[in-house]
Amino acid sequence: MAEVILLSRIQFAVTVIYHFLFVPLTLGLVVLVALMETRYARTGNELYRRMADYWGKLFTINFALGIVTGITMEFQFGTNWSEYSKFMGDIFGSPLAIEALLAFFLESTFIGVWLFGKERFPKLRALSMWMVAIGTNISALWIITANGFMQNPVGYTIQDGRIKLESFLQVVTNSYTWYMFFHTVLASYIVGAFFVLGVSAYHLLRKQHVEFYKKSFQFGLVMALVATLAVPLVGHFQGIHTAKVQPAKAAAFEAVWESGPNQPFTVFSIPDPANERNLLDWGKIPGVGSLMYTNSFSGYVTGLKDIPADQRPNVPAVFWSFRFMVGLGFLFLGLAWYGLYLWRKGRLLDSRRYLKLLLYSIPLPYVAINLGWVVTEMGRQPWIVYGLMKTSQAVSPIALGDILFSLTGLVVFYTSLIVADVYLLHKYAVRGPVDPPAEGSVKRGGKTPAHAAQV
Repeated sequence: MAEVILLSRIQFAVTVIYHFLFVPLTLGLVVLVALMETRYARTGNELYRRMADYWGKLFTINFALGIVTGITMEFQFGTNWSEYSKFMGDIFGSPLAIEALLAFFLESTFIGVWLFGKERFPKLRALSMWMVAIGTNISALWIITANGFMQNPVGYTIQDGRIKLESFLQVVTNSYTWYMFFHTVLASYIVGAFFVLGVSAYHLLRKQHVEFYKKSFQFGLVMALVATLAVPLVGHFQGIHTAKVQPAKAAAFEAVWESGPNQPFTVFSIPDPANERNLLDWGKIPGVGSLMYTNSFSGYVTGLKDIPADQRPNVPAVFWSFRFMVGLGFLFLGLAWYGLYLWRKGRLLDSRRYLKLLLYSIPLPYVAINLGWVVTEMGRQPWIVYGLMKTSQAVSPIALGDILFSLTGLVVFYTSLIVADVYLLHKYAVRGPVDPPAEGSVKRGGKTPAHAAQV
């Protein structure tokens, strides 16, 4: 049974990580495309029209392929995690049903209007893309609402060995859910922003469509500046809340073994869970550890030694994932604000090293956001529903061979989708915008000057 549990966890982890290679770009890029559409609707500047078409095409590719990966994930609750589904069905089903009925149809309807109504409904293009943006965020909210209950169960009773929904209001106002939602969405904005910055940097290095990509760079830079400041702020308060409701996960963030006030922050540590200590603690800063956990330099922090060993997560996995995630977050912050400095000084196009760094940084926000999910999900272990059901109790009684077969199939299928996504994104990103001669022209009365003259 241990092998069944392990492989079922691996299969779900593979599914989630593959799916979340699509989701953050969808959440981040759709807002930028909607802003470009809005600027075009307000100014009539054809440059914004071409920007929306170009970046919208890249968004559509990623959006379409991402839908496929999400559908498969939900089937696993019935195939690999049937005991969990029996226990949690009354709670888990409601958010997912609302997500499918409301968010998915909102997204699919208005992406169709945006794609196929370009000539027939040109004035609805900006509204359509904003509706798609709202739909994608609603989708994220309801999925995170279901996950938030798993992290911090509220609004329920237990009857006949199953969780029963008692207060839907408490479920949707779960504070853990909202911290997760804002942290996830803002992190996705970093993914979208650095995608736009990286692709724009590629073309600016080659002096291609300079005006087009300078304006695109400006859109990405503004989003990056806002998101890289907001993510650590939201993350700080999420960490404080996590220390209250999941002390084991919070203690694993920094490998805190001893409970007590005035906890220091250690610049570099190497956890040693077998001996309940750290092999190395270098660079202790007094009180900063307590500040991170409690918002007070003298706050009391619960250490891992005061938590039963069988209720602790995998400390090294959580610790290192958290450290690398935070480190990448500060890298993005530095890149964004240095970009602002270069922009204001008028030195962006001359800073080839910076532009190359942005190009090579495109994958890094994906790494950071998935490390965040490793922290969130592995930090909850051994619980699948915190404090109520352990992961070992949730797995389906299925054969080991069946899991190996389905896991192999998923890896092959998802890898092919990722390859297709990267190929298509690269192909159309490198190709550049269409109609370069029209760059900078202005529409008046809904027609280009040339078309108006013909009329």
